[in-house]
Formats: sequence, C-alpha cells, structure tokens
Amino acid sequence: MNLPQGELRDFLIAKANQYAQSRFIQDDPIQVPHSFASTKDIEISGLIAAMLSWGGRKTIISKSKDLMERMDNSPADFVTNASSVDLNSFDGFVHRTFKDEDIRGLVLALQQLYQDYASIGEFFKQNLTPDATNLGGAFTVFKIFLLNHGLPQRASKHFGDPTKGSACKRLVMYSRWMARPNTEGIDFGIWGIDPALLSVPLDVHSGRVARSLGLLTRKQNDWKAVIELDSSIRSISPEDPSKLDYALFGLGVYEGWK
Repeated sequence: MNLPQGELRDFLIAKANQYAQSRFIQDDPIQVPHSFASTKDIEISGLIAAMLSWGGRKTIISKSKDLMERMDNSPADFVTNASSVDLNSFDGFVHRTFKDEDIRGLVLALQQLYQDYASIGEFFKQNLTPDATNLGGAFTVFKIFLLNHGLPQRASKHFGDPTKGSACKRLVMYSRWMARPNTEGIDFGIWGIDPALLSVPLDVHSGRVARSLGLLTRKQNDWKAVIELDSSIRSISPEDPSKLDYALFGLGVYEGWK
C-alpha cells in the first residue's frame, strides 16, 4: 500500500486515535499496572507484565496476576522488604521459559536498584546520554545492572540489548507505558522522560504492517529496524511517536493487516 506522505500521516493518526481508547486496557497486559496507584507499584508490576509479554495476551495477563498475588498484591513493598524466605513464594512459577529462579533474581536486582535510585524511571533518566535520540543506551545499562545484581544469566534473553542487535520489543513497550503521557488514560507518563525519545515496539505484527505501508524496508526485526522505523514514525508524529504503536498494533492484531 503506497499512500502519499500526507495521506499516510492522516491514515495512521486516525488509526492511532481509533485504537488508543481506554477500552484498550481490558484486553492488554497494561491492565496489570493499572491495578495499582503508587508510582513504585506501577513501574514494578509494569516491568513484570512487560517481561512476561510473550505468547497469548490472556495467558500473559493471568501469569502476571499470579506473580502479583505471590507478592501479596503489593509489589513495591515486596521488592523492598523481601527476605530469602519470602522469595520462596515464587516456587513453581513458570511462564514459557521464564521460571521461578528468574523472578527471584529480578526481585533481588530491583531491591538493589531501589537502594541506589529513587525509581526505575530515575535509573533510565540518569543513564541517558545528553545526545540520546532513543532509550537504547539505557536499555543496555539496565540489563547489565540486573545481571550484576541477581538476575540469572539464563534470563538475560528476556531483557533486550541493542548492542546485541535485539529489537528490545518488551523494553520498548514498557518504556511507552511508563513515559508516554496519560493522554487517553492508557499510558502512565510517570517517568518524566521526553516522549519524543520513545520508539514503537517491533514484532511480527507491527513489522508486517510497517513494511506494507512503506515505513520499514529492513527485513529483520532487529535494532537497526527499530531505528529505521523511528525515523519514519517521527516524520509523522515527532513529539509523540509511540502513539502510532496503537495504529500498527490495531491494524496488525485487530484488522489482520497483510
């Protein structure tokens, strides 16, 4: 589908507005952090839900809620105060290749992060270089921090690293949840990071739609493709590029765009 630039812009913005509605929450893993009110609860539960976002959405939501229940539905308090005995509450947890030892290690790493930083958002802000055009550099530092403070090496695949070529789909999505403004009542806007730095999560659905619309030419869904898509998306919506995630997602998942 080859639309003139102006028509493509209008088409994507219209689709983003169509799907960026509060009803989006009811079928999406973002409903998990929407169960909480405090910033710390939101960003911890959001991170967990984003990292489990692999496979069917109903299962992702169910498994995320399972972990919240194992944390007494108080993720911030649990992360801050969990002892080695408390971590036994995760025994037997499995979601695809993410297992109980992985969530235990993630909690230990987050314990250390909150001792060093006021929030996960503050960690990201402090690890952005002044000339950053996206959050890729912070993603790399975040993964290294987690691995150095308890996350098992076997779980590293769940946390993308642009320097290894990863499209970082789950971290890109998580950062949209946390940093994009709460314009439609979906995303939270709690990180104080310029939304112009956000990218669009790249997966099989969004990649297929982006290529069919001429927004992306690279065949692989890797970090180079994310950067190329950034360029196309920001030419349409430079101040709020990640809103167009709703357009690509809606076209791919709800409309079966080929």
